[in-house]
Amino acid sequence: MARIKLVQHAAGAPGLRWFGIGPDLKPSRGLLKLRRLLHKHAFWAQQRDLPQLKAMLAGSTVVVSLWRGKRMVGFGRATSDGIHRAVLWDVVVAGDLQGRGLGRRVVEALLSAKAIRDAERVYLMTTNSSGFYQQLGFQSVDKQHLLVRRQ
Repeated sequence: MARIKLVQHAAGAPGLRWFGIGPDLKPSRGLLKLRRLLHKHAFWAQQRDLPQLKAMLAGSTVVVSLWRGKRMVGFGRATSDGIHRAVLWDVVVAGDLQGRGLGRRVVEALLSAKAIRDAERVYLMTTNSSGFYQQLGFQSVDKQHLLVRRQ
């Protein structure tokens, strides 16, 4: 298997957003590849278009991506106030590469970023992957409730 490279983007991921920057700071159509990764491997994000992805990235405190050659195979992002709270969002790994520690690599890169590691609490929401996140130290919380307001 080709080497998997982790890219830690600047806050707001301006290189990825505007120039499609991938590994080694080379233009790689990264935004289109992110849309493809989410469309194929993240049921919750299949309908996101390019303007939405740009806005999503712009509002992200920490952004990481995984690449195998020119293919984006993993992604995750987080938001945080840097002190009290942080939230992990959109952690995804290509289905054909799951079970190889790549999701762990994405989550650990997010959690080790300064803006996240110093937060008192880190939250995330998941539909089908609670066992995976529990292996990484996350716990279910009975005394809190997820509330949703839809537009």
